Amino acid sequence: MKEKFTDKYDLVLFSTTIIMVAIGIVAIFSATFGNTGGTDFYLKQMVFGIIGLVIMVVISLLPPKYFSKFSYASYGFAIFLLILVLVFGKTINGNKSWFYIGGFGIQPSEFAKIATVMALANFLNPGDSEKNPNKMLDFIKACIFVLIPFALVKLQNDTGTSLVFLSFLLPIFFWAGLSPFVLFVIITPIALAILSFLGQIYFYAGLVVVLISLYFFKKGILLSSFVFIINLIAGFSVHFLYSKLQVYQQNRIMALFDPTLDPLGSGYNVIQSKVAIGSGGIFGKGLLQGTQTQLRFIPEQWTDFIFCMIGEEFGLIGASVIILLYLIIIIRLINNASTSRNKFLSLVCIGFASLFLFHLFINVGMTIGIMPVIGIPLPLVSYGVSSLLTFMAMIGIGMNTYRHRNLYL
Repeated sequence: MKEKFTDKYDLVLFSTTIIMVAIGIVAIFSATFGNTGGTDFYLKQMVFGIIGLVIMVVISLLPPKYFSKFSYASYGFAIFLLILVLVFGKTINGNKSWFYIGGFGIQPSEFAKIATVMALANFLNPGDSEKNPNKMLDFIKACIFVLIPFALVKLQNDTGTSLVFLSFLLPIFFWAGLSPFVLFVIITPIALAILSFLGQIYFYAGLVVVLISLYFFKKGILLSSFVFIINLIAGFSVHFLYSKLQVYQQNRIMALFDPTLDPLGSGYNVIQSKVAIGSGGIFGKGLLQGTQTQLRFIPEQWTDFIFCMIGEEFGLIGASVIILLYLIIIIRLINNASTSRNKFLSLVCIGFASLFLFHLFINVGMTIGIMPVIGIPLPLVSYGVSSLLTFMAMIGIGMNTYRHRNLYL
């Protein structure tokens, strides 16, 4: 029986991606309209969007065995580039993360995201060997795949991108069979530390949740008590260490979460972004009509703060549509992961879905003031050649997973 066209090609993922890239080009056009040299940005994004489209389609048609076969080599090459950029890279906004070739900036850390996800997925792929994330040695070995690029990107003084490498680690572990209890033990101390920083009431509420969860896990008094004590230590230690900092250091940390503490410095972009989004109302002011955007209140808005342009000129409806489109991409990648018989590609899709979700949550959170500003672009929409091509390549692999979902490797 002949396969349907829709059985071979993931048209939902493909069309949603094209719409997102088109929205990004329009948003960049508006954010740079009337700006000297600004026309270059949306035209470059358009050209590389077309190149990315070709790359996406080609990747979707490749035999899936190539991805696992060359995953370690790709990872090694990515690590080599991350080391090389530390020596020969160009520093921009304090981050030594860029190579400049023919006037175009290339950011190796973007491509390293794909390589790291594939290498980690290949390591945990049970088709090759019996790797078990619940075994301590296998767990540590798998973590090393992520910690190496994390450390190298951190050395570039790019904290935001370095954190991205941690975003897909636990989701891939969980998809590979990590025990929910082990996942709980890893996550809760981090969560309690953050809650402790936010206030005592949040911390104690978190402790109650931990206690209830430990009861339902039924792991015995000794182990449960040990986990509870670890959470207590995590929470109290953050509060204790914070109290030992100098006042100016405390203020610098608090300014990350409350931009009004430094309205002319680190908090400026967030304050202007919130004004832009709030002034857009439900329907927005219209394309090229946003005062915050067109009067350049937000420097380089076409990069990490592109979402506030959408909120101002297209309103709550436009912003909601953007978030909905991202959710379609994320859900589609998870669906492709769950239906694929190829464990390697299934793990890869979960990694990519995690990357999209992390970028979306942090970027939108930055623009509305609920997350610290750490320089995370909005996938497929923010200006940036490396980021655009990287996320379109991810979509290509997601489409490949759909195409070969019934194929074992």
